[in-house]
Formats: sequence, C-alpha cells, structure tokens
Amino acid sequence: MKLTTTKPKPSKTCMICSFVAGDITNTVNRSRNFILNRRPPYIAPEHYQVPDSKACREALEMVKACSPEFLLNHSLRSYAFGIAMAHKVKSKIDKEVFFLGSVMHDLGLTEKCMGTETFEVEGAREARAFCIHQGIEVDKADLIHEMVALHNSVGIAHKCDPEIALLHYGAGADIAGLWSYDLNKRTVEEVLAEYSDEGFKAGMIRLIEEQIAQKPNSYMATMVELGFLEKAAKAKW
Repeated sequence: MKLTTTKPKPSKTCMICSFVAGDITNTVNRSRNFILNRRPPYIAPEHYQVPDSKACREALEMVKACSPEFLLNHSLRSYAFGIAMAHKVKSKIDKEVFFLGSVMHDLGLTEKCMGTETFEVEGAREARAFCIHQGIEVDKADLIHEMVALHNSVGIAHKCDPEIALLHYGAGADIAGLWSYDLNKRTVEEVLAEYSDEGFKAGMIRLIEEQIAQKPNSYMATMVELGFLEKAAKAKW
C-alpha cells in the first residue's frame, strides 16, 4: 500500500465539486431509503466496545495520556458510529485495525505530534510507528496510517478500503452530523450516553483554528474557508 506522505491544501473549486457530488449522492440515497422504507439497523453497545487486544488497550491508554477528554471521546464516538454504519460498505472490516485507526485518528491535533506538516499526516506517521512497535503486521499498520491520513479527505476516503471509508463516515457524523440518516436514533443516543460530547464542539473548533493559524496551507484550511467550522458549530443530533 502506498502511503500518503503529503496532503496539500486543495483549491476551493475542487473542494466545492467534491461537496456537491457528495450532496447529490446523499440526496439520492436518502430518497431511495425513504421510498423503500429502509431504516438503519440498531447496533447494540457490545458491538462497539474496545476490542480485547493488547495493541488496542495500549493505544487507548496512549491517546488518553496525550488528549483532552473531549478529543478522546470524539475518537471513540467516531469508532462507534463507524461500526454502526458498516451497512454502507460491502466488505467486512478488521475490528482491531478499525479501532486502532479510529482512536488515533486525531493524534495530529495533540502536542505529541506537533510538527510543521498538516495534522492528518503527522498523526498518521505517529499511529503507524505505534502499531509497528506493538507488533502489528506492516500491511495493517499501513492501512491504519491511511485511515488517519485520509479520514477527512472529501471525495476520496469513501472510495478506499472499508476501514478508511467507515472512519470518514464516523468522524464526519460526529463532528458535523453528516450521514445522520444512516444511523439508528437509539444507537446514537446510547453512543452519546457512553461517550459524552460535552465541550467537544468548542474544543475541536479551537484545535482546528490553531492548526490553520500555525499551518495556513494545511488540508483543512480550504474546508475552514468554505464554512466547515460554522457547519460543525450548528450541527445537532
């Protein structure tokens, strides 16, 4: 697997085209689900608990140690929402890989990964190194790298491996309410009850704004210019 080592700031035109294409696809899917009376399945809490492996436990402790609680809980909700939207992908996922990529997907926003590159790449590099140190197979570590590097890549992530696509969906649902029609309401309520979102919006907006101020050519800069943070601030379950 070729690793994403750079993630330049996209043009507004390119980003807008991706957003429009996504909106069209979402509208079609929502209409189809309504016509066919399809409802997202309920996913019980036991399905999104932390996988019982040393690597997962160590990753969780590492992220706890370097992240504010609101960021840790966002990562855990992203994992849970991704699991709950597994019906959107055609292939089964590796739950250990999916948890590792999900729980570490925002490492680049922590002091542990402070650098000069866009935060997704900084975090991806750290996550892969952690996995290799934990004895995770190289091909799986590479996939986790790509999960982190591409988790917010509009127009790209949903076309990649199912683990990458589901993290994109899960994180997008949590931060901006995207794809909420693909989540069972009871599942959402139980995920929010287990992993509180208190302080999340303000905290995440602050972290992203700091990233853009320090790295004006980072990938998220274009999304911010197009009003992503305002959308996130207004999103409601």
